[in-house]
This record gives sequence, C-alpha cells and structure tokens, in this order.
Amino acid sequence: MSTSPIIYKDRYTGKQHQEQIMAESAMRWIYGTTTGQLALHILIKRAIFSKFLGYLKNRPASRKEIKPFIARYGIPMEESILQVHEFTSFNDFFQRRLKPQARPIFPGNDVAVFPADGRHMGWQQANQMQGVFIKGQQFDLPALLGNQELADHYACGSVILSRLAPTDYHRFHFPIDGVPGPSKLIPGHLVSVSPYSLRAKLSGLWTNKRMLTLIDSPVWGKVALLEVGATGVGSITETYTPGTPVTKGEEKGYFHFGGSTVMTFFEPNRIQLANDLLETTSQHIELFARQGDFMGKLISSTTP
Repeated sequence: MSTSPIIYKDRYTGKQHQEQIMAESAMRWIYGTTTGQLALHILIKRAIFSKFLGYLKNRPASRKEIKPFIARYGIPMEESILQVHEFTSFNDFFQRRLKPQARPIFPGNDVAVFPADGRHMGWQQANQMQGVFIKGQQFDLPALLGNQELADHYACGSVILSRLAPTDYHRFHFPIDGVPGPSKLIPGHLVSVSPYSLRAKLSGLWTNKRMLTLIDSPVWGKVALLEVGATGVGSITETYTPGTPVTKGEEKGYFHFGGSTVMTFFEPNRIQLANDLLETTSQHIELFARQGDFMGKLISSTTP
C-alpha cells in the first residue's frame, strides 16, 4: 500500500491540503500488513462487522463521541438544523440534515451540480478512466454497474466519482432535474473507500454493496447514480419517491456511519465537466467541493 499523504485541492481556496484520515493507524494496518489483510478478509469486509459498528453508533451512549469528533475535525455545526444536545446517538449526528442556505444550488437548467460534499474526480469519457488514486489502476465498468448493457451505454459518456470522508455531510442529492426510477441493490462486501484502501485495490468500488438509480431527464437524457457502501455503512437509506419528478439539489438519501462514495454517469456528449475538476483529475488528485456546487454544463452550452 502507498503510504504517501492523501492530497486534495480545495475549490474555494485554490490550495492543496493533506486529508485528515479517521482511524489512520488502523487503516495502515488493515491495508498495509499481512495480518491486517487477513482480518479484512475474515471479518472487516463482512456485513455483520458493519452492522455491529452501526449498532454501537446507534446506541444513546454513543452521544459522548459527538463533541470530541466535532472538535477534532472542525465540523461546522452552525450549518446543522439540530444542535449537539438534540442528537439521540452518534449516527443521528452523522446523518444530520443541514439548513437549506448551507448548500446553495448553482442555478441554471443547463447546469449539473455535485450530488454530495466530498472530494471529486471526473472524466469526460468513462472508458478513459485510468490512474485513479495511483498509476496503473483501471476501472471495470461492467462490474461496477452490474450490467454489461449499461456499461456499454455509458462507456463513452462522462463519469464523476464523489468520495465522502467520514467527516463530511453524509446526505446525497440529485445532480439534475428529472424522474428517478427505483433503486436497485447490487449486493457486495463492505470494504473501506478511503484512498488508502483504493490505492491498494480499486476493485473495492465494484465489489462493495451498491445502489443504482436511473434518472430520466428531457435535458440530460438518462443519468445513472450509484451509491457505494463501505466499512461501517451497514445501510444506504433512500428517501426519495421513485417515479416522482425531482429538482436538482433535492435530497435522494443518506449513508449511515462510515466513508462512502457516489458516482454519477452521463450519456456521451451530454455534459462538459468543470475545468478545475478535469485539471485536478489529470494530476491524480481530488477536488473538494460542496453538494450543490457547479459540476458541469450541457455540452451545447459554454462552460464558465
């Protein structure tokens, strides 16, 4: 496993930062040692392990973890609808809702927005995805989407990978207006989606538990959203109603405790991704941006 720091660029400051990794020593042990890999195979990637973590984080006693977590990672609680004393458990805090004004939605019917807070990478063509987190790693699109026909459909389209760290806001939203269909569960294990683990084995993205939703839009065509579970994410909860029209920025669901990933797929020649997103991706680093911010524009329009 590569032990180099996890570096990302902040869209808002233009500066590069080293990511604070939750339980970093444990991550290094799991993904960097033989005994850690054994523990991963025998227990950690199993659903029962994440369910047990979820049980602990749902207990009222876990409330004592909230204030130290906020202090250590600098969580901006002024954005939260509820105050610290109102949360019933750590998981209740983890899946907190934010005040509407905390995440303004970038305007324009011809603009798509990021579906979640996180560190993002983007490719104009999905079949050109390579060197993700580390040189030489390739995506297996059919395995990721669980369907060869869908993989062929999006192979020449654009794809955005949005990675949520445990310290991020963990609700995810629709990036466009449209009519979403039902979510399809793709069963799998629950390994970490931290860059530490993805550097070692990118396939965690397509062997983990996933939820796939197709959104029909008269403007954007058929857009696919894929939520990827991870260690500690025993559940991915969908809060939208299938078949009911949604507007971009509207909540789709949330992850329970743990870091997670949302991937967005566009058909060919639909979207021109943001310049800074393409630039950082070409440098094999992620771009930090918030949910609702500019992700890309219709290919027939001029990108700002």
